[in-house]
Amino acid sequence: MNKIAFTLVALCCFAAVSLAQNEIPSAQPGVQYGKAITKNDAINVRQLEAKLTTDSTYTGKVQGKVVEVCKKKGCFIRVLREGEGDPILVRFKDYGFFMPQNIVGKTVVLEGQAKVREVSVAQQQHFAEDAGKDAEEIAKITEPKVDINIIADGVVVVR
Repeated sequence: MNKIAFTLVALCCFAAVSLAQNEIPSAQPGVQYGKAITKNDAINVRQLEAKLTTDSTYTGKVQGKVVEVCKKKGCFIRVLREGEGDPILVRFKDYGFFMPQNIVGKTVVLEGQAKVREVSVAQQQHFAEDAGKDAEEIAKITEPKVDINIIADGVVVVR
């Protein structure tokens, strides 16, 4: 009987800790995700694109508007590109943190490393599926593409 009681208590504690770790704070101004950062000294997306025409990587802060979030668990966001082109993919270092679904439409500052790299068809299809795209749209992805990818250490909601 004591073993059963101990097991039930242990399971309840494990469940409570697991639920607490899975709660993602709502996206409100000032809310931080991952490493604590400030919004100071951030460049905009257009400046990032200009820097990456001459350098292979950029490490620092970038401000942008979130236009998409992973529907499964918030494991990536996409930031609006100022001009032509698809939004920029932002993933989170070591999957150490996730974004809430209500982050779409918010302006954020993220800190991390941006690189221009080739994204395979399989990766593009995987991200499209996680973003909730339908099978027809996913099937249209047939070519690898070269694009900016960011791995962020921290994100702060600006507005």
